Amino acid sequence: MSTFMPKAEDITRTWYVLDAEGKTLGTVATEAATLLRGKHKPTFAPHADCGDHVIVINAEKVVLTGNKLEQKKYYHHTGYIGNLKEKKYSDLMKTNPEFVITKAVKGMLPSTTLGRKALTRLRVYRGAEHPHAAQNPVAREF
Repeated sequence: MSTFMPKAEDITRTWYVLDAEGKTLGTVATEAATLLRGKHKPTFAPHADCGDHVIVINAEKVVLTGNKLEQKKYYHHTGYIGNLKEKKYSDLMKTNPEFVITKAVKGMLPSTTLGRKALTRLRVYRGAEHPHAAQNPVAREF
């Protein structure tokens, strides 16, 4: 018996919808990263891009446990000396909850070309509506 090697023409990509309402940030990000990599498929290969498309809805209703909403901070540097910026997650959840979920999923994907390609298949929306009804996405319970 030889090792299975998936080819590009053998890979079928399914669209999944994850509802983040009432779920913790880590749970949503873990499920999304698993689907984006394709680890839920029996034909998974770590060297091949065999993941699916993921749509996350209700991003503003995701839950951060404990005091993370007030204590956890997002840092970024502008490139200028002394310009390290920080924002609390409570501010980020009000202004841009899509970024919070995207950043959490990005941290769970490999930092290679496969991870960057997988992140392009992630779509995050603030409310319950999304414009991808034509792709017939499957609701995934987790």
